[in-house]
Amino acid sequence: MTRRILSERNIRKLSRVGSGKTYSITLPIEGIRNFKWKEKQKLIVEVDEKKKQFVIRDWK
Repeated sequence: MTRRILSERNIRKLSRVGSGKTYSITLPIEGIRNFKWKEKQKLIVEVDEKKKQFVIRDWK
């Protein structure tokens, strides 16, 4: 797999997992390292209806 050019680096694909009731997306490793997230760490995923965006936060 070749490296993406800088302008396309944040373009990701949405993938279906298992029987199709769950979806996944890969996150850039730079962001994971920046937030100091670990494998299997619990995260909160919320939906901002006004902005039509997902918000991912650390679970406390």
